Amino acid sequence: MSLLKGKIKIVDQYIIGKYLGTFFYTLAIFVIIIVVFDLSEKMDDFMKSGLSFWGILSKYYAGSIPFYVNMLSPLINFIAVIFFTAKMADQTEIVPILSGGVSFNRFLLPYFISATVIFSANLASNLYILPYTNTLKNSFENTYVKRNDPSTKTNIHMKLDDKTYIYLESFDNKTNYGYRFSLDNFNGDVLVQKIVADNIKWDSTKRKWQLSNYSIRRINGLKESMIYGNGKLKDTILDMRPNDFSAYANVVQNLSTEELADKIRKEKVRGTGIMNDLEFEQYKRFLHPLSAYILTLIGVALSSRKVRGGVGVSLGIGIFISFAYIVFNQFTQMFSTKGGLPPVIAVISPTIAFGLLGIYLLKRAPK
Repeated sequence: MSLLKGKIKIVDQYIIGKYLGTFFYTLAIFVIIIVVFDLSEKMDDFMKSGLSFWGILSKYYAGSIPFYVNMLSPLINFIAVIFFTAKMADQTEIVPILSGGVSFNRFLLPYFISATVIFSANLASNLYILPYTNTLKNSFENTYVKRNDPSTKTNIHMKLDDKTYIYLESFDNKTNYGYRFSLDNFNGDVLVQKIVADNIKWDSTKRKWQLSNYSIRRINGLKESMIYGNGKLKDTILDMRPNDFSAYANVVQNLSTEELADKIRKEKVRGTGIMNDLEFEQYKRFLHPLSAYILTLIGVALSSRKVRGGVGVSLGIGIFISFAYIVFNQFTQMFSTKGGLPPVIAVISPTIAFGLLGIYLLKRAPK
């Protein structure tokens, strides 16, 4: 900001105010509309949950509203730029600015200052806010909205580290209860210990796993020993958590940035098949906010020319391009998580493609 001090003119303040004012006003309207439709769609689930108005507000909408804001931000950003810039062009406000000796690149400065504000807000939200608000939203949906969806994952094989392998016949995500558990410890290629238990349960207070009806077999060369715990319970510490066996795809959104990085590190060892989902989520949090700059560039280049039909033509084109951007993002995500496309390419390709479009449109924009 100290570098910009003295360079911000009255016209810059005017454009920044128009940009951010239109953005936040439009965003608020869209969020209200979505909440109304969401409320009508989930009313039966809210009634069946037995929660009070405050319970629904604090356990669901406190998490879903930030999710909607983040999801709509690129679309609203683009519409805001198109709308107020086309209106400025229609009222012949841009022509005197450029005729007064201001270059088109200089004219873009207040737009990119505003885009930086939105970029910073989105980045901070992705890294520090959304993982916790998504936990509220997804926990509510998994409990009350998706109550009839299968919550059990079956036939789980996992490598915890270079020496430890586990197997679970099934794990229930609602009760954090697993059945037919076995653990194998190896020293090189030699089995040195095998633990078998009828049931395993996560104790959230002790943050330990609890085995029931277990047996422990220890092997030392030709010597073996057995410990039986029929009807007994045994606490044990294992490098795994209930969300490692989640049957819900949205559990990845609940991880904090540190937890996500740790889970990626563990997944490289475990190889459970969710690496693309994890890496896509990690790259998305850092790279998707760049859309603020790309869509701002396209929006200014499209709407800074005065055209017949006024604001409506530019706004229609802008909405079409913004939806194309969102659809492109969804396709690349699907190809990444289901088709094997490298996550970093899936995340960055829409930004690169629309960035090139923005540069092309910028060269053709009236200057």
